[in-house]
Order: sequence, then structure tokens, then C-alpha cells
Amino acid sequence: MRLTRFSDYAIRVLLYLATHNDRLCSIAEIAQAYGISQNHLMKVVSDLAGPDYVHSLRGRGGGIRLARPAEEINIGQLLRHTEGKVDLVGCGECVLAPACGMTCVFKEALDSFFGALGRYSLAEVIDKGRPAQLRQILTSEPAS
Repeated sequence: MRLTRFSDYAIRVLLYLATHNDRLCSIAEIAQAYGISQNHLMKVVSDLAGPDYVHSLRGRGGGIRLARPAEEINIGQLLRHTEGKVDLVGCGECVLAPACGMTCVFKEALDSFFGALGRYSLAEVIDKGRPAQLRQILTSEPAS
């Protein structure tokens, strides 16, 4: 299974905010840190604000931050949210779907996939990698 770019960006935003939890961050600085479109990130951040992953403050001196501690952000729930309804191979459009056993197998595979992701919080994902190196990468000045 391949995650959408939207999910990829959502994870990146949350990783950035978790490593900068001492202050408000701007969408522009996150976009610059990753070298990705600010317009795309605005859509992602707007979506993440709805289910309370991100809190935003508008106006001068505003910015975004995690809406709750990284320990309370479940990666499986996040990706179920950002991915929406996942249909691995288009079973919904297949004439065989009502009688085919593969629909059950694919559902089981998806449940296992999201179940594995659901065992981790954002904080655990950070700790599972190289947290010091991640923080260093995300706090260094972008290359000009």
C-alpha cells in the first residue's frame, strides 16, 4: 500500500510541530524546511485542525502548534483520517465484489496495516528513530 502525498505531508507537519513544541510555527517555515508547496501545506493544516491535531492562531504573531501532546496523537487514527476510505484495488467497482472472497482478504490486510500503525503515538515514532538527529535536521536553517 502506498500512502497519499496528503498523508505524507500531514505526518511531516506533525513531526515538525512536535520537534518545535516550544513555540508557534508558520506554514511557510514548514514548507521551506521540507521544500514543499506552501499551498499544499495550508490544505493539510486546515484538515488537521478539524479533528484536533493542530491548533492555529490567526493574525500577527500567529502560527500553528500541536493541539495535544505528541503522546496522544495516534498514527493509525491520523492515517485513517487523512487516507479516508481506502479501496486497495477498486473492489467497489468490480462486478465480482458481492461474491468474491478477495474483498474480505483486502479488508483484513487493511485492518492489519492500520492496526500496526495504531500501536504508535507521534512521540513513539519520534523516539523509535533517531530523535536527536531528527530534531537537528528539522531545526537547522534551510539551505539557500
